[in-house]
Amino acid sequence: MRKRAKRYTREYKHEAVGLAQTSEKTYTEIEEELGITRGLLSQWVKKYTEEGEEAFPGKGKLKPEEERIRELERENVRLRQERDVLKKVLAIFSRDQR
Repeated sequence: MRKRAKRYTREYKHEAVGLAQTSEKTYTEIEEELGITRGLLSQWVKKYTEEGEEAFPGKGKLKPEEERIRELERENVRLRQERDVLKKVLAIFSRDQR
């Protein structure tokens, strides 16, 4: 039977990264104290370094840029559908007038 992966909150990860950045201890020592998997803290630190406060958006949540892209893609689909409907309506009315 497989073990389920533990999930950590955004706040927990931020605190762990802060501890790693301010502590004199090694990542391995901090991981042991926190009871997290070996190597996980270095992954969190790397991600936090790359993305800053936007790191660890949470389950199902997207970064602001990704959310904006998703909204624009939805709008694009909707506009294409509206355009296609208008083309069909125009074709129907143009055919009736002949």
